[in-house]
Amino acid sequence: MTLTPKANQPIENLPDTIDVVDGTFATVLDGLVAQGHGPLSISLHAPDGSIVTTCNPSAVAAAPPLKSYWGDLHGQSDETLGTNSAADYFTFGRDKAFLDACAHQGNDFQMTDTFWKDLNKVTAHFNQDGEFVTLPGYEWSGNTALGGDRNVFFPVEGRTMRRSSHALIEDQSDVGTDCHTAGELFEAFAENKEWDVICFAHCGGRYADITMAHDGRFEKSVEVHSAWGTFEWIVQDAFKSGYRVGIIANSDGHKGRPGASYPGAGWFGAVGGLTCFLMPELTRDGLIDCINARHHYATTGGPSGRIRMTVTATFDGPATQYLDDPLLTPDCATKPCEAAMMGDIVHLPSGDVHLKMSVDATSPVRRVDIFNGLDHLGCYRPYGEKDLGNRIGVLWEGAEYRGRFRAVPWDGSAVFDKATVTSAVPVNFFNRDKTLDLKDGSELSWQSVTTGNFAGFIASLEDSAAGDVTLSTALVNERVALADIGYEDIELDASDILPRGIRLFRLPDSNPHTSVQMERKLSPQTGRDNPLYVRVTLEDGTQAWSSPIYVLRELKA
Repeated sequence: MTLTPKANQPIENLPDTIDVVDGTFATVLDGLVAQGHGPLSISLHAPDGSIVTTCNPSAVAAAPPLKSYWGDLHGQSDETLGTNSAADYFTFGRDKAFLDACAHQGNDFQMTDTFWKDLNKVTAHFNQDGEFVTLPGYEWSGNTALGGDRNVFFPVEGRTMRRSSHALIEDQSDVGTDCHTAGELFEAFAENKEWDVICFAHCGGRYADITMAHDGRFEKSVEVHSAWGTFEWIVQDAFKSGYRVGIIANSDGHKGRPGASYPGAGWFGAVGGLTCFLMPELTRDGLIDCINARHHYATTGGPSGRIRMTVTATFDGPATQYLDDPLLTPDCATKPCEAAMMGDIVHLPSGDVHLKMSVDATSPVRRVDIFNGLDHLGCYRPYGEKDLGNRIGVLWEGAEYRGRFRAVPWDGSAVFDKATVTSAVPVNFFNRDKTLDLKDGSELSWQSVTTGNFAGFIASLEDSAAGDVTLSTALVNERVALADIGYEDIELDASDILPRGIRLFRLPDSNPHTSVQMERKLSPQTGRDNPLYVRVTLEDGTQAWSSPIYVLRELKA
């Protein structure tokens, strides 16, 4: 097929046409140089002039202090619990998923000393500053009762792997380095003065209990999303415990597809996540500094996952930025600051915070939620109540519990007694064996599963305020008047151990808002941390979370 590229600003070396050969995974164009500045959009057009696709949201600047680099730092290969080799794993991340940063995280109780040494050779081979950065590491795989899974990363190859056990390893010669609880793991790093180790808490089969074990000197972030699902509760656990962490997302994929991990059939109900690292240059040192500073944000991945997002704060009063966490390093360096970005820790004795957010995406923005830690401060929608039309959104969400087998089955139907369904768009239907079907103009049926994330549909209706819709699922059976579905969500709660339920809302007939900017004045609370962050939700189901800006009204002793 011959495609015609069109750009919104001059691009040096952009050809007039591009020949895409059937069966070729990717067609790479080298040497493209943007001649302008500001937002960059490149679209590809078929011979009939129709748009085939557009590029991810991009922007051009002469000398930006920070650039956006995309990473997936969590997945496995055939040597532990996955498919294809570790070398194939990194090759896919670099050449197929077009990641900038990648890491391998095999279960420690399966990783022999021979494989650990081989894996270090692989990470060293693939690491190339400016092109593709890797981190050597492994997954400390203790059961939840012992602290739960932790991702462990080193700045250099050749370091000691401190396993949770040797359960599947015949060679017991180095069993003395095992750490049987997460607390012991952190203590071992401290005793051996390994202050450069980085850990993430995550939620796979053995979810991390950070209320039991956490050490901010090493554990820098919590993983809010992976192919296992979405886990906002682990972020909330951190805030309840007074921890200052970044928010990150990865795939935790077992199919050798870092950066593009899809669930296929079965009970994995989510696409693997991605993290955008904001740093001056693509180097291993730069990535480590970025993680330590929490200068990153997480997305749920997928086709619209590479969202451009900025979250900054300015202050009415004089503010001081801490260059480390004063809870961990009371005498850490400080500097005056007029503005902060996601991840920063700021002391603001008095005055308000002006939180600014911008997002650019390939799918329309449905809502932006603003949080101060556990407190939901408000929801911004880029359209008003007067803009609402004939589209109805129905989304189901939640998980059974925190551990393995958390999936919630949502097979069901929606019957409209008077309105007519003219079309229905599935949201977050990732499993090939689970579908949304329009039987006739009055009934939708589906097979669906959620694992902490959400799925559903957006239906376009004729007579969209007439009559009722009857929802029938194993957990929720409700009849809702269509005239009652409006700007604010209707929530049909079916929560048990964790939140779950169905929400309904009305949308404009057309939502053109793929780019959104907003500002809110916030008043920090006294006597507590104020972790200010946002969650963005797109119409197609993609979500993104900024790492918090930690505003301290008073310093914690």
